[in-house]
Amino acid sequence: MVSTGNGQSQQPISNLEYDFVTVLHNKAEAVKAYDTYIQDAQEANSQPCVELFQKLRQSDIEQAQEIRHHLQQVLQHGKM
Repeated sequence: MVSTGNGQSQQPISNLEYDFVTVLHNKAEAVKAYDTYIQDAQEANSQPCVELFQKLRQSDIEQAQEIRHHLQQVLQHGKM
């Protein structure tokens, strides 16, 4: 990040903001993809795979919620 010398960034968002936005986006894409994987496992009549994909999807949802909380803190305070 480039600083102007007075503590103000010339970047539209900080590195931390960018990092959290990127990770949150990746988690959202993963959650979306799990819907397809769950459907594929259901079509293959593989309940253990359905359950694993559902478990992984839920884990990513929980992680996304935690990431979102951190992002909100960074946006409000510039850090955690």
